[in-house]
Amino acid sequence: MKSESHIFKLFYMEKKYLKLNNIKAYITASNSLKVLSFFLFIFLIVFTNQVNADETQKDKKTKVYKFDIKEEIAPPVWRKTKNAFLQAKDTNADLILIHMNTYGGMLDAADSIRTIILHSQIPVYVFIDNNAASAGALISIACDSIYMRSGANIGAATVVDQTGKPLPDKYQSYMRSMMRSTAEAKGRDPEIAQAMVDPRIYIENISDTGNVLTFTTSEAIKHGYCEGKAESIQEVLEDAGFHNYEIIEQKLTPLDKFIGFLINPMISGVLIMIIMGGIYFELQSPGVGFPLLASIIAALLYFAPHYIEGLANNWEILIFIIGVILVAVEIFVIPGFGVAGIAGIMCIIIGLTLSMVENFGFDFLYINYTQLIKSFFIVIIATFLSLILSYYISKKIFTSTVFGQLALASTQQVKDGFTSADAEYLTMIGKTGYAKTILRPAGKVVIEDEIFDATAESGFIDEGEKIEVIKYETGQLFVRKTES
Repeated sequence: MKSESHIFKLFYMEKKYLKLNNIKAYITASNSLKVLSFFLFIFLIVFTNQVNADETQKDKKTKVYKFDIKEEIAPPVWRKTKNAFLQAKDTNADLILIHMNTYGGMLDAADSIRTIILHSQIPVYVFIDNNAASAGALISIACDSIYMRSGANIGAATVVDQTGKPLPDKYQSYMRSMMRSTAEAKGRDPEIAQAMVDPRIYIENISDTGNVLTFTTSEAIKHGYCEGKAESIQEVLEDAGFHNYEIIEQKLTPLDKFIGFLINPMISGVLIMIIMGGIYFELQSPGVGFPLLASIIAALLYFAPHYIEGLANNWEILIFIIGVILVAVEIFVIPGFGVAGIAGIMCIIIGLTLSMVENFGFDFLYINYTQLIKSFFIVIIATFLSLILSYYISKKIFTSTVFGQLALASTQQVKDGFTSADAEYLTMIGKTGYAKTILRPAGKVVIEDEIFDATAESGFIDEGEKIEVIKYETGQLFVRKTES
């Protein structure tokens, strides 16, 4: 019986053991299936998302922001370029495309445009429609890709003056350096870049000594200065691999065009001439009249666009106003011309000059000194021409027939029986009174309760000061200040 019982126990335990093994095997198989199902689920999600992403990417259009540089490189073009990059960023553009046709222009404006292109987070392409000379070449080399129309040219970047004569080597050296560094930044041959500036540079089979380098389209492609030839914007984008795209063109508002017109250096020079001329004419005549109004309007047209563009700061405009006040004080209050007058002129010149140059507060560490020097000479030349013209016009205006003969052309001679002396006025010599207005030197005086026009013999006479009539000439009373 023991043996049977023992056998039964063994059989029961074996059966139980097998059952447990089956349960463990089931659990293991079940867990494995769950894990496999989980990974399969994750794979399906990832695959579905990738398919959807591919479909979305396929349907998505590339946003291309396009603007033109088809005029002389100058501050208005720099302003337009700066606005274009801001608008491209705001519209989430994928590409910026410059449509270029220029013979060049101002180096400082080109340098600013070059810098903003080099620092752009958005790729920048340029399509040279016909010409990219001088400053245009510098801007083009800064772009990520260059495309050219057949018959187009790029190069000839020698720095010249207004007459086309090359400037001294220190200017050429600076331009060579900019061309080299720009080419290096974009993986182009820096020697070729500086050969576009300096005719002395020799590059075998590319540039002969004595000639400034300029590439045609095929030459530019051959030597890595052009990615391809295209006849239109559409061909540029197709060649670059953009088949599904949307072009957003820059649209300038009338205000943008007006501001761009006003910040042109030539227009700024004209406005400075009107400002200085208006001040000159106003100081030549008593009271407030048209010259002062013209000067104020010109000052507003000069400072307002520069202020909007972030060039003119509040303190620069304040320096100009202080300068005008000091000059007025020197002329109307302090006889002669001394420290106040000189300080006033300096403040006016400083205010006008710095308002044309970009700087941050009183920090001049990164100021463009080339632009500063140019601005200074614009102000000096415009001021000098204004004073010369104002002096000439003031001498001619009253005798010119153009203005309808503002002064009499004939004279009345004493021998013909005419006399300017009046018995009543002659009897006033030696009489005393007081100044009703400031005499600087002309004004009005009160003598025996009557008001007369009079001129101070020398200096200025303040309102209310006692005067004495010393003579009567050419229909005018002459007076001097008395102590009693």
